[in-house]
Amino acid sequence: MDEEEANSPSGNSNSSSFSLLEWVSKLQTKAWETYKSKPISHWILLLLSTLGMLVAFPASSLLSRVYFANGGTSKWIISWVAVAGWPIPALILFPTYLFFKTSPTPLNLYLFLSYVFLGFLSAADNLMYAYAYAYLPASTAALLGSSSLVFSSLFGFFIVKNKLNASMINAIVIITAAMTIIALDSDSDRFPYVTDSQYAWGFVWDILGSALHGLIFALSELVFVKLLGRRSFHVVLEQQVMVSFFAFVFTTIGVVVNNDFQGMVSEAKTFKGGETAYQMVLIWGVITFQLGVLGATAVLFLASTVMAGVLNAVRVPLTSIAAVILLHDPMSGFKILSLIITFWGFASYIYGTSDWNKSS
Repeated sequence: MDEEEANSPSGNSNSSSFSLLEWVSKLQTKAWETYKSKPISHWILLLLSTLGMLVAFPASSLLSRVYFANGGTSKWIISWVAVAGWPIPALILFPTYLFFKTSPTPLNLYLFLSYVFLGFLSAADNLMYAYAYAYLPASTAALLGSSSLVFSSLFGFFIVKNKLNASMINAIVIITAAMTIIALDSDSDRFPYVTDSQYAWGFVWDILGSALHGLIFALSELVFVKLLGRRSFHVVLEQQVMVSFFAFVFTTIGVVVNNDFQGMVSEAKTFKGGETAYQMVLIWGVITFQLGVLGATAVLFLASTVMAGVLNAVRVPLTSIAAVILLHDPMSGFKILSLIITFWGFASYIYGTSDWNKSS
């Protein structure tokens, strides 16, 4: 009789329920052990960094689109806005030297050159994204930007020697397919005032910017591992200050050469909403972009590349949905399909890098 019960459908149901409860129990135990392994300050910093990625980054993307939609024309200015907030992490950094008894990281030649190089790459990356947001809806640009996970995985494999498995390779193929769907559906979301050529270049610049973003991500991790040693949180702030400062220098040179500072006065006068609206878009763009980058860098330091990738996955639909609601971006069936496929790709990537997959 007992054997019959074990082989009955109800027996299988009870076994499945027990397995599920056992899995949930193990997950809770593991989560609690992970929480107890770090001080409360670690989790507070991680929470703030996560909010920086999930709130500030989408906000900065929407503000870039608002700038171009309301009369802004300079790609150099919006690139300059992305790095003009470099003193923000500096204001957070200096008190750590005073109150937490930390000392600045010794600046040797290799570290200095890495900051300069990353600053140059960041300036170029911001300019590429500026061209993308000038010609693409914010929701489309955000979806295309999700391909940065593909590039960060590939660059991480070749530069930092991170591992790639079948699930991660599957994610790369899936996300690439999602980008192809958007390209095939370009007629549904192109603004009337954007030409076919401009839309195509916006698409290209977004993909190139994502590739460069992935390279910066991998190189930043390499700097943490090889030159900074992941010692404390103030190291994150130091890197952010230095990289943003050099990106600011390179971008300012571009703005001056292009005479775009002089054009800001006339641009503000013709901006939809007036000069005050123009100033607020730029000021909040400065703040949100810097907080978003700081949050992403901090998550990379405090958690892992995987955690940063997960949060990057979450901010893609957040940005797209916010763009549809606030900016009335077109959202076709193909774009929704691309969003679903992108999420599927992220899920595959997360599974491929999770501890559960490694232990199975």
